[in-house]
Amino acid sequence: MLYLLLAILLAMAPLICLISLVDSVGVRQELETHTREFRNQTESGVTLSILLVDTGLKLFDNTLNHEMAEGCGPVLAEYERAGRDPAEMDLLRVREELGGRMDIYVVNANGVIEYTTYAPDLGLDFREIPSFYDRITELRLGDAFAADRVVTGIAAGELRKYAYMPSPDHRCLFELGLVESEFCEYRTALNYGDTVRELVNLNPEILGIRIFNCLGERITGEAHPDDDRRLPLVRQAYRERTTLEAENATAGELTRYLFVDLTDSGAASDMSMVVELTYTTKAAEEKIAGLLARQVGILLIGFALIGCLSAVAVFILTRPVRSLVEDVDAVAGGDLSHPIRVGGSEEFVHLGESINAMVASLKETMQRLRESEEEIIRHSHTLEEQVRERTADLEDSNRMATFFLDIMRHDINNANNVANLYSDLLAAELEGQPEAEYLRKAKIGLAKSMEIVRNVNTIQHIQGGLPSPAPVALDRVIRREIEHAPGSRITYQGNTAVALADDLLSEVFANLIGNAVKHGGPAVEIIIRVEDEGEFVRVSVEDNGPGIPDAEKPRLFDRLQRGTHRAAGTGLGLHICRMLVERYGGTIRAEDRVAGRPDLGAAIRFTLRKAGAGDGP
Repeated sequence: MLYLLLAILLAMAPLICLISLVDSVGVRQELETHTREFRNQTESGVTLSILLVDTGLKLFDNTLNHEMAEGCGPVLAEYERAGRDPAEMDLLRVREELGGRMDIYVVNANGVIEYTTYAPDLGLDFREIPSFYDRITELRLGDAFAADRVVTGIAAGELRKYAYMPSPDHRCLFELGLVESEFCEYRTALNYGDTVRELVNLNPEILGIRIFNCLGERITGEAHPDDDRRLPLVRQAYRERTTLEAENATAGELTRYLFVDLTDSGAASDMSMVVELTYTTKAAEEKIAGLLARQVGILLIGFALIGCLSAVAVFILTRPVRSLVEDVDAVAGGDLSHPIRVGGSEEFVHLGESINAMVASLKETMQRLRESEEEIIRHSHTLEEQVRERTADLEDSNRMATFFLDIMRHDINNANNVANLYSDLLAAELEGQPEAEYLRKAKIGLAKSMEIVRNVNTIQHIQGGLPSPAPVALDRVIRREIEHAPGSRITYQGNTAVALADDLLSEVFANLIGNAVKHGGPAVEIIIRVEDEGEFVRVSVEDNGPGIPDAEKPRLFDRLQRGTHRAAGTGLGLHICRMLVERYGGTIRAEDRVAGRPDLGAAIRFTLRKAGAGDGP
């Protein structure tokens, strides 16, 4: 009953949660859309207000253009009088001639104020303001008078009306700066901050507003404690000429940096501004939190109602099931004669009849299983006895095969040794005679027979099981095998490597050295190298013999795989090498001594694991 109740609740929970989620998302999106639209309207109003104020100020600034243009005449005349040498110009006299209302500046080709009647601006370098420097450079290279806007001076911070006139030889740019007390009156009448603040007051989510000029200097508003973080964003917004925003989730604030483009192609100065608007996000968060609380309350009420209705329905529906479960539990306890009560709807009646039929079938099946179990036990005893007999026979056969193989290896080795001894004696008797060639071929066959016996003995040791690999000094093994080939031309530098192997490692070097001599002849040169490769050592046995064709390399280490060379062996030597190297945890491969040139000799390279501090002796 509990599970059914939980199932109903789990089935209804996703639907209720989905409805609540859809409603919550819809309200949240509507709230966010409203906030965003209200914010956009405010920012559009701010931009429009600034544009209107700037238009009014621009009209006022243009009323002074004629006066500034007339002031350029005396400056150019003095330049000509001084022989076009700015250092010889009497700028103070020209200033007095202009009524003492205009300061004169001489900007050289590097954008530096070299001479001026206004000492605070002497040496000012406009290259520090790249956009302004590019503009005055264009003016210096041109031929026309250009009036600027009324802007704040960089050094003293007072309002001035500027104008520019290039020298006839374009060596310098003359700048006039007009100072008037009336500027402040007109600027006070048309104030950016007051105009924008009236719009901002209509949006209760705005905490503060500040306006910055193109130099990142604050025009309106108060200093902020975290200006070290805000001012770089102001400069970035101006530099990228876009709108940026930064959110402070801890303080519940969203700050937007609105770029207002006031660029005027007719003026050298860029009047564009960046408006910093700081919004509070707490109001929206509080509305969202209230919405969430309401949704949670609705969910809890819905779950409570569904739970009560489901409990009543489950109790009524599960009454026949409970009776049926009690009867089935009795049958499961071993009382197969217990009757199954049927009741309720037609489906439960059919279910009870089916369970009765199943119990009857279960009795019959259990009887057959008991009979089958007794039969299986009898067959199992018989099969175990047969397996023991077959195992004993196989062990006896294996011991006999090993015994016969040991006898054959011992007797064949004795026969080979005797035949080899008499062959050596007969070779001494037949030296220089034609029959010596037949004896040499007989000794080759005898050597192959001895090699076969040695290889079979090695394979028997490998398959018979060897102790785990232990530390082995490679230098000792290599030098011992070089001593066993006294007539061979072997170059070996020595090494201090200790690898994990066993006593059969010498078979690897014996086979590889023997193969090199067999295929390359007595004059073949053999080089043995041992190199460190981290956890492994790499051993290379190289020769300058006839080499190994590329077609044979992939199958060279297969069992009974023989080369095409006339001196090919039994086909077991290299297979034994691979068996031993892989047993030691390494790999082996055939390569060319000189890459890409099989005809210049072969190189057999294999790796062995290095012995560590924890490996046994």
